[in-house]
Amino acid sequence: MLLLSTLFTLGSLSSVALGAPTAPAATCDRDFLKAQAASYVAAQKAGTPSLLTNSSSSGSTITYTQNFKTATLSSSILSTPLRIDHNRSTYDTTQCATYTELITTETNKQHVIGTQLRFSPAGDTLSLSKIETIVTSTGDWLFNPSQTLKYSSQESSQGLWDEIPLAKRDTRAVIQAAGDAYLDVFSNKSVKVPWGNPCARLEGGSYIQPSCNVGVPSGIRNVNRRYVVDEVLGTVDVFFDFAGAEPDSHEFRVEGGKLRLVHTMTVMK
Repeated sequence: MLLLSTLFTLGSLSSVALGAPTAPAATCDRDFLKAQAASYVAAQKAGTPSLLTNSSSSGSTITYTQNFKTATLSSSILSTPLRIDHNRSTYDTTQCATYTELITTETNKQHVIGTQLRFSPAGDTLSLSKIETIVTSTGDWLFNPSQTLKYSSQESSQGLWDEIPLAKRDTRAVIQAAGDAYLDVFSNKSVKVPWGNPCARLEGGSYIQPSCNVGVPSGIRNVNRRYVVDEVLGTVDVFFDFAGAEPDSHEFRVEGGKLRLVHTMTVMK
């Protein structure tokens, strides 16, 4: 009887120590990030920021910047409905972040937009905590949305941004290092850039191929870098201050450690 009583007591203590089953914390996987990127595109199409999922209805807990200046969602480009002619997204499950490229050639609303979304734990869920958007338009560097649309769509239709087979994927360190080398060589010509051959650079609406090692400036420091790295797609997008001043996005596709594609957008005003 004493033995049974002791076992019962130990069992009860174990139940208390272990506690009741709890709901698992949210996981930042590709499916989650794909859904968030899709909701962002839908919100931009409608001009309705409240369509963003995993965010508060007021957006008060979200840090928002547009062209690297703090703004409100109600005054942002997200509150303007846009016809989206092209969109493509990448997914960083390590940092729980996405990058999306948007192009619209709609009359009087022509833009090429790059957006990084970042998510943070909020209890047992993940919540949208930061949106950084670069909005380029007339007057920005080599701005020509029709040409940007032409070449971006062409690359996508050719599968140049498709998933890379598992056995051929680079590590995130290799992918980020390739992008950093490209940005570093602007200020240090001794940097060894892993140029791919061929390589194509879409700079605004200008398409440069078969080499990306053309027209790279000197004496330019590219600082304050923020990254979204996707090993599955072999991409890194970098937001940074071009020449220490201009809002800029450079997105790189890396294959076998070599630069294969580069997309850039730079705000000039």
